[in-house]
Amino acid sequence: MSFFEEIAAALDADGIESRVHDGTMFVPITAELEIQFVEIDPILPAANVYIAAADVDEDDDDFEAVLVSVVFSVEDALAAVARHVATDQVVTLLSDLLLGTDERIVDLDFYQSSENPNLVVAQVGENSELQVVVDVEDEIPAARVTFLAIDSSFDDIVDEAINEVWDADGDAVLSDEDRARLFDSLSADAAEIASETLELGTFTDFDRLFDVLSLAADQAESWEQQLTAFDEEEFEPEVYDIFVDDLDEDDFGYVEEDDDEDDDLEDDDLEDDEEK
Repeated sequence: MSFFEEIAAALDADGIESRVHDGTMFVPITAELEIQFVEIDPILPAANVYIAAADVDEDDDDFEAVLVSVVFSVEDALAAVARHVATDQVVTLLSDLLLGTDERIVDLDFYQSSENPNLVVAQVGENSELQVVVDVEDEIPAARVTFLAIDSSFDDIVDEAINEVWDADGDAVLSDEDRARLFDSLSADAAEIASETLELGTFTDFDRLFDVLSLAADQAESWEQQLTAFDEEEFEPEVYDIFVDDLDEDDFGYVEEDDDEDDDLEDDDLEDDEEK
């Protein structure tokens, strides 16, 4: 069997269609996207891997296939297909979250982080947020969900950090994109200081993911009330009032040593030594 025939047989076993034409193997990923394998050495073997728009005439001036990798075995080819299929699923899921295409998350207004394009965030409850990071793990798309309950001091910390930046370089002129990136960065740092988190899990079943996000939105106010940190300065005096202030020295089982008794013992020890 030729290199392409071996790849085609392996893809077929995984339920993935492919076709070969004029020395190129075409593997559709979506209706708009495909992977193309172009053999460059039948003996080694080796093939270039391209990502291209599907169903486009090669004579079209807008046609462009982008070289993304090179494979040297059937296993490499299968891994390349799996990786790009997973990447497309990540992009699709992120789009679904941002557009709210599923009715279970229609009330959640997700926005994309300017620092991490795979991170989307939605405000929930009174002062909390849901964070979803979508990525590929072992060639499988997965979404990690975190609930952050933001303490009331968050805004003050962000304002203070921003003021320090302006004071450090007051003449700096920032673009809107720079300002957005700066605000996201400062907000992320402040959130680490003034937030409590619940890790809700990592999901490869995206239907279950939407169920979890819907539940999290419903539980947001209850969770943030339970997670928001208490004021330690107000709490500690109550502990001391109960366990310390109302107690006498005798309550601690403290026994004061009798100095006279110690002196008598020392005298007796001296007498015994003299007699010896």
